[in-house]
Amino acid sequence: MSQVVTALRIHTVAVIGAGEAGRSFALACACAGFHVVLEDVMPANLRKAEADFADMSGRAGPGCLELVATVEDAVRNADIVFDFVPDELESKLEIFSMIDRMAPPKTIMCTPSDALSITDLASCVYRPERCFAVRGGLAPVVAQVGEALRLLYPAGIDECLIPVVIDFLGKQGRIAQAEIDPDVPMLVKNLVQDAKSPTAISGARN
Repeated sequence: MSQVVTALRIHTVAVIGAGEAGRSFALACACAGFHVVLEDVMPANLRKAEADFADMSGRAGPGCLELVATVEDAVRNADIVFDFVPDELESKLEIFSMIDRMAPPKTIMCTPSDALSITDLASCVYRPERCFAVRGGLAPVVAQVGEALRLLYPAGIDECLIPVVIDFLGKQGRIAQAEIDPDVPMLVKNLVQDAKSPTAISGARN
């Protein structure tokens, strides 16, 4: 991994999904001084985010909020991406694939998930060493009640990125504790089992 890519400092944050949770997270990032690009296919959600950002313009040192209608526009220059699609395997795999294809190599992929294995999600992209899951909720700011977020990562993560993501969350007043993915990676497990099965071997010869 090159020094240029590994020594990343987060300036631009892409947030996919401007529903209540995504909008709240995007505004927290902007309030912390980051350049935030917020995507949603529903104009009403983007208008709500724009109004909320205008309401907080009097706070000290707000960052920048940019509104876009496509994932490609959102991730084009992103240092880190957070998706707020439903916490189900099909939705997460679809958005991870899109982000992986459209974002530059430097981009960290981070997903809020209380149900899925980040090992599984990371196994389906070309940058598994740059994938994280956040468990514990990102809105409201959990540090206010003293509860730490769990920052989960797969084996083989670029360890230089762990403090980068923790620092990014810390700048929003969030506490994060990093740990290797504790979940059973069902996709990876099934692929290994299928590869070892006689049926799979027989089928491969036909």
